[in-house]
Amino acid sequence: MSDTDISPQYTLPQTMRAIVLPEPNEKICLVDVEYAVPECADNELLIKVEYVGLNPVDGLFAKSGFCKWQYPHILGLDAVGVVVKAGKGVFPGVGTRVMWHASIGDQGALSEYTKVANYAVSVVPAELAGDMAATLPCAGMAALISLDKINITEGDTVLIDGGAGAVGQFAIQFAKQRGADVFTTAAKRNHKLVKQLGADVVFAYQDKDLCEKIRRELGPQGFDAVIDTVGGASTIRNIELMRFCGRIACLNPLPHFEQELMYRRAPNIGVVSLGGAWLANSLCAQQRLSFMGNLLIEGALSGDIKTPKITAVDFNAQAVSAALHKQLDGGFTGKQVVKIST
Repeated sequence: MSDTDISPQYTLPQTMRAIVLPEPNEKICLVDVEYAVPECADNELLIKVEYVGLNPVDGLFAKSGFCKWQYPHILGLDAVGVVVKAGKGVFPGVGTRVMWHASIGDQGALSEYTKVANYAVSVVPAELAGDMAATLPCAGMAALISLDKINITEGDTVLIDGGAGAVGQFAIQFAKQRGADVFTTAAKRNHKLVKQLGADVVFAYQDKDLCEKIRRELGPQGFDAVIDTVGGASTIRNIELMRFCGRIACLNPLPHFEQELMYRRAPNIGVVSLGGAWLANSLCAQQRLSFMGNLLIEGALSGDIKTPKITAVDFNAQAVSAALHKQLDGGFTGKQVVKIST
């Protein structure tokens, strides 16, 4: 008797289509290839991939590379697909649609088949469209971790820098659910969007008088907390706008901080790293990805959480490269999703 279940709906091929990065490059030149279908360990699921959600980190690392990657490398961290092969008794079983945020250190999901640890996935109900589910993992989980890092409670004032981005959109909604007064920055064309998501006050992020206008609106006390999705000089500015011993969650590498600023503001700085769950080899952190995925799916199903607008991307190297450039060029407010198969 076999110790592996294989879906009767599929005849597993020996090879599959995949999109790979031959080596890091500024132009994000990708290649369509045929790869061997991956072999799975006991606790891994073989997934027939349906949708892959693209993130800015995909484009950034396509340009610069990542220290754990071997080339050619398959990109793509956020995915939805159907389990087609699993060990006997392994949950979720064959035929189940799942969503997950993949390990940044391993091969990604821009392929017809991929593998993932069973304890890191979330089951996607039939009522939730697969492409919508693919918008949830990276941005939604980063927003949830950010809010936990800054310990948002009812009545707190929080600045969400970059509110129209995917992380910002989720963060605004979750912060309002926790009772915070939400301030955010966004391009003027996106002010209506972030207000509809629940932002109480919106500032134009390119306004040269931004700090003065924030202090005029907020008062001299400063923000209790900040979610910094932008990084660089914005991180320094955001710490200046915080109260003494305020909290900030940073989603990008930290800039150099002047000693005087650190003494004067004494900020509690939290670094948000979804990839760390895998790089630290933390089973608890990987399982937490699944728990957060469940929460995001429940919110999307109930309507308590509005997902970003979806832009469909074709499953070929040229289209994905163009999409990643678009992601990095700025001004994009939705979520690009590659349709692999259905």
